[in-house]
Amino acid sequence: MYYSFIIPVFNRPEEIEKLLVSLSQLVFERDFEVVVVEDGSEWSSEMVCAGFRESLSINYFYKPNSGPGDSRNFGMKKAKGDYFIILDSDCVLPKQYLKNVDAYLSHHYVDCYGGPDAAHESFSNLQKAINYSMTSFLTTGGIRGGSEKLGKFQPRSFNMGLSKKAFEQTSGFGKIHPGEDPDLSIRLWQLGFDTALIKEAYVYHERRISWKLFYRQVNKFGKVRVILNKWHPGTKRITFWFPTFFCLFLSIAVLLSILGYFLFLSLYLLYFSILFFHSSMKNGIRIGLSSVLAVFIQFYGYGMGFLLSWIKITILKQEETTAFPNLFFK
Repeated sequence: MYYSFIIPVFNRPEEIEKLLVSLSQLVFERDFEVVVVEDGSEWSSEMVCAGFRESLSINYFYKPNSGPGDSRNFGMKKAKGDYFIILDSDCVLPKQYLKNVDAYLSHHYVDCYGGPDAAHESFSNLQKAINYSMTSFLTTGGIRGGSEKLGKFQPRSFNMGLSKKAFEQTSGFGKIHPGEDPDLSIRLWQLGFDTALIKEAYVYHERRISWKLFYRQVNKFGKVRVILNKWHPGTKRITFWFPTFFCLFLSIAVLLSILGYFLFLSLYLLYFSILFFHSSMKNGIRIGLSSVLAVFIQFYGYGMGFLLSWIKITILKQEETTAFPNLFFK
């Protein structure tokens, strides 16, 4: 197969330079192309891309801002490959990435795959703590971190492969963001396509993030999940409510402790202690402490976003574009 890397970028020239360096260092015997789509940025990446014309088969396109999903679709329409590999601009690839993808698809072909994200040793403590929160089996079930045991795997667009055939039959990503990637996965399943996790196809996902931005991100994830449940009723799961239940029961546990009943609060303290020790063993004590905060922000942000979205869309029957206009691109 001929692979095309599709990379949307928005105001991140320094970030995408790191990714292009890693692409130029891939260990792979065949040619591949790189398609960079500038999504209406003020800070152009054109000169950065031009610096890689000797080491990569690279094409740069500029278009008005329309969101990452539409930019990926634009790139896939321009690409020459018969298999597209979609990356976020804040990722860096290990040298064996494409070799591992090609080996898997050669023996277990699927029209859509996803890979895990990992924290590079050069990442900040904040980035490593957030990575732990997003990938640990103790928080998300490990789905983003390499576990495929919890039902069908839904690839995420920071590290995702899609065949040209699947793109043409689905028309690619929708206008919602975030949430455009699970929506695409569900539509692929409905058309009879398979998805898979390639554990060896991991990326170092740097995440341009702060605590405030992390909260905003996971809060949007919670809001989007209710919208996806509305669009695809067959995908509803009680597990989507777990972060909301976690927050509500924590509030009850705190109130009961004020009245002298400490059992329920002690269970929460036990859970956070386990998180702290588990992360500390992997990353060190400082990151272990930050991981506890990251998990709390993740659960609270997602849980409250989910609850607000459920009230607006399920109870008040608001249209999703009216309830949350900032989640949609025109």
